[in-house]
Amino acid sequence: MSLSIAINRFGLGARPDELVHSDLQAWLVTQLLSYDPLPAAWKQQPRTATLVGTWNDMQRSVRMAPEGQRSGIREQYLRDGSLVYQAAVGARTASALESSTPFVERLVHFWSNHFAISVDKLLIVGLAGSFEADAIRPNVLGRFEDLLLAAVRHPAMLLYLDQAQSAGPNSGMASRGRGLNENLAREILELHTLGVRTGYTQEDVKEFARALTGWTLPGEIASIDNTFRFVPSLHEPGSRVLLGKTYSDTGEGQARAMIHDLASAPATSLHVARKLAQHFVADEPPQALVLRLAKVFTDSGGDLKEIYKVLISSPEVWQTNHSKFKSPWDWTISSMRALGRRSVAPSQVTALLTQLGQPVWRPGSPAGFKDTTSTWAAPDALMRRVEIAQRLAQESGDSVDARILAPRVLPDVLTEATSNAIARAESRGTAVALLLISPEFLRR
Repeated sequence: MSLSIAINRFGLGARPDELVHSDLQAWLVTQLLSYDPLPAAWKQQPRTATLVGTWNDMQRSVRMAPEGQRSGIREQYLRDGSLVYQAAVGARTASALESSTPFVERLVHFWSNHFAISVDKLLIVGLAGSFEADAIRPNVLGRFEDLLLAAVRHPAMLLYLDQAQSAGPNSGMASRGRGLNENLAREILELHTLGVRTGYTQEDVKEFARALTGWTLPGEIASIDNTFRFVPSLHEPGSRVLLGKTYSDTGEGQARAMIHDLASAPATSLHVARKLAQHFVADEPPQALVLRLAKVFTDSGGDLKEIYKVLISSPEVWQTNHSKFKSPWDWTISSMRALGRRSVAPSQVTALLTQLGQPVWRPGSPAGFKDTTSTWAAPDALMRRVEIAQRLAQESGDSVDARILAPRVLPDVLTEATSNAIARAESRGTAVALLLISPEFLRR
C-alpha cells in the first residue's frame, strides 16, 4: 500500500513532523475513533443558536425601525456577519492544518460540499461556518439520514434555499403574501439523495415542497439543541404523494417520513456511493467499487462509518494508476501543511482561495464545487498556483530545504525528474515552489 495515498488521497497532505502508523488501513480506521467534532479552533466560534438570535434581533429591529433606517440595520448585520465568516474560515483552516484525524477532516469537507450552501446569498454570510460546525462536523461518522436532516434543517440551508418563508397555498399564512417555494425540495431530491434523472417528476418536487411547508427558523428564543422550528400555520394541509407513496398529514412528520424513505432509497445509495468513489479514486470511478459501497450503504442502513471502512479496505482506492487532481482547497491546505504552517490569517486564506477559484463556502450553485480534473486543471488556473507557490515559498524563507522535504511529503511517488529539478533550483525558495507545483504534488 502507498503511504502517499494514505496521507494525500485520504488525508490533507503530509506534515514534515507527522508520524504515520506502519499499518495504513489501521491508521485510517483509528481516526474514525479519535475524531473530535469540535476542535479548539471551532470552540472559539459562535454556535448556530447565538447566530440565529442575532438574525432574529436584526429582523425585529427592521420591523420596528422607520423605513429610512431599515437598510442601515441590514447593512450592519451583513458587516458583522462578514467578520463572523472570516473567523469561521480561520477555524476551518486551522482545523485542517492541525488535525490529527485528517481523513475525517477530508470527509467534513466532502459533505459540506455535498450539502452546499453559498455566502453569495449575503443573508447567510454569518451562518456558513456554523453550518459546517453544527450540522456537518457532528454527523460525518453517524447515519446518512441524521446528517441529511441536520443539513436541511439548519438555518443556513433554510435561508439559502428560501425554505424559511415557504407557505402552503391553503395554509393559514397564504393570505399574507407568502407562497410555495420548491428550492429545498428539488435540491434534496436532485443533489442530496436520489440524484438527477432517477425517476422523480416535477409533481414529486411540488408534493415534497408542500410537505416541507412549515419548516423554518426558530422563533425569538433558540437553544443549542433547538435551531429549527415547525410552524403549523405555514404547512399545506392534506396527504401528499411522493414517488407513488402516500403520506398522511402528520404536520412536521410528513416531510420527515419522506426524508426517511429518500435516505434509504436504492438510488440514494448509488448516488452517494458514486460521489464518494469519485472523490477518493477517480473522476470516473470503478463501477465495482461504487456497487460495493452502495451495498454496504443499504445493508447498514446508511451507517457512514461502515461505508468508510469498506472504502478504506477496497483495493481500487490503493491503486497508484488512479489519481485525483487537487482542488484549490486541497492544494492550499496540503501546501501549508507541507511547509509546517500551523496557522494562517483568515483574510489570507480567503484571498488565496478566491484567487484560485474556490472561495470558501461560496460555490456557484447548490450543486457545490465540481470534483473533476477538468474543473481545476485549466492553464490559467495552473498559472495562479505557480504564483501562489512562489509566494508561499517566499514566506517560508530559507528555513525549508525542499531536497529533504520532498521525499517526506511525497513518499513513494516522488519522481527522479522532480528530484532533479529541485536539486538544480537556483535558490531554496525556488526549490520549494517547484515542489509545490510538481505533477506529484498537484495530485493525490
